Amino acid sequence: MWYGIGNTALPNPASAVVEWLDDATVNVMVGCADIGQGSSTVMAQIVAEELGISSADITVISADTLVTPEGGATSASRQTYISGNAAVLAAIDAKKVPLAEAGIMLGKDPASITFKDGMVWENERQTELPIKAVISSCRKQGKLTLGSGWFNPATTTLDPETGYGIPYGTYAFATQVVDVEVDTETGRVEVLKIWAAHDVGRAINPALVEGQIEGGATMGLGYGLMEEITAVNGVIKNTNFTDYLIPTILDVPEITSIIIEAAEPTGPFGAKGVGEPALIPTAAAIANAVYDAIGVRIYSLPLTPEKVLSALQEAE
Repeated sequence: MWYGIGNTALPNPASAVVEWLDDATVNVMVGCADIGQGSSTVMAQIVAEELGISSADITVISADTLVTPEGGATSASRQTYISGNAAVLAAIDAKKVPLAEAGIMLGKDPASITFKDGMVWENERQTELPIKAVISSCRKQGKLTLGSGWFNPATTTLDPETGYGIPYGTYAFATQVVDVEVDTETGRVEVLKIWAAHDVGRAINPALVEGQIEGGATMGLGYGLMEEITAVNGVIKNTNFTDYLIPTILDVPEITSIIIEAAEPTGPFGAKGVGEPALIPTAAAIANAVYDAIGVRIYSLPLTPEKVLSALQEAE
């Protein structure tokens, strides 16, 4: 499968604010809502990498409409790519005053100064000057140490007649393989194992990426085998989980997550998104595996036992 990341058919911006505190810890303010996917952790890691400090020294304030800047929707697998880029730019901006101050304190050209591991480095060599001392010096002089940044993928309007254009900032790619067993007497399909290989650009947090892949594949399992809405005259009849079935832990097979890293030049430290791409191939892979097992192609989801038995009977 391939899936667009960073929709550009319409403006798709996000912003961030980064501020050093007196003790050289940092507040990061972003609009992106963490709904369980771990975006706040990722924002902390991205800013920490850019500032040269530990992510443990960063506090992320997210999705508070009273104080945080615009971050756009947590949808379309966009937050790591778009809010992540905004966070990088805000961190770069927040470094300008401290880098200049470090240059003054060392008597060196600020262009040769970098921050790494909580220390000031000059021409790729670590000095004895901690970043905390630089921030303290800025504070004593009343120098503010904060920055802001925003990112919007290059917008290319689609041609209304041909549809040509550049609708996404980048693309995610993936391949999933499933091993199934089909009971030809009952029509029951059991998924025994899923292998999921995903190009994520760069995995900012590999554990979170694996969690996204496992969660998406599980969601795809439900889509492929059991989740089905029953509607009569526009009214949904199975409105609870006794009638609308989703996978439980007993239904989830072993999932092998394979992270492929091919750095995306436009992404924060090469990262792309992985939210929806983890879901997209699973149901199709299950349908292909069932076809391989019984020789009958079924074109509607979910592949319920009734549909499998009916297909087998028609084939006979």
